[in-house]
Amino acid sequence: MSARPAKPEAFDERYYLRFYASRTTRVQGPREVAELCARALTQIKWAGGEVRSAIDVGAGPGLWRDWFARRRPDVTYRSTDVSAYACARYGHEQRDITTWRARSKFDLVICQGVLPYLPRAGVVASIENLAAMTRGFLYLEAVTARDLDELCDTDKTDGAMKRHPGALYRKQLQKHFMSLGFGLWIQRAAAERLYELERGP
Repeated sequence: MSARPAKPEAFDERYYLRFYASRTTRVQGPREVAELCARALTQIKWAGGEVRSAIDVGAGPGLWRDWFARRRPDVTYRSTDVSAYACARYGHEQRDITTWRARSKFDLVICQGVLPYLPRAGVVASIENLAAMTRGFLYLEAVTARDLDELCDTDKTDGAMKRHPGALYRKQLQKHFMSLGFGLWIQRAAAERLYELERGP
């Protein structure tokens, strides 16, 4: 089965106005993402990691990029998105993670809110590409079928997302990573420096 991407034209100006610009219909804004960035970097430091390079896959309005520019300008940062609108508006490289991977490896790979838009084969292909680019840590946010049923605010959740079970993501991620919790994953080779009970299952 081929890994078909989500249709890039679906992520147009109207999509960004609804899910990122509007305070009433967005899930996260600059303040929430800034808190997320700070927490992720603190957790990486606790795990003995250091972030000198990062890539944001599906960077959207560039909120992670803006935080790094203000708080960590020493980090070499790269941002990509499948959306032609987002790339033109926010200055990202246009890439499709289902079929593309960078030749370089990064200390931190960020993939927030991308995988739930992909079909199953696209999820599998994307995680392989994300893993190939990850030297140390992956931050991954992917809403599952259970999340959609039990946690998500339907007014702020895009109905185009696929209802993938959490087991699909875990099965693919655990081939390459160990979970540190709160969306952060560490490459298995890098996890060897953690004490046994600090590691995920």
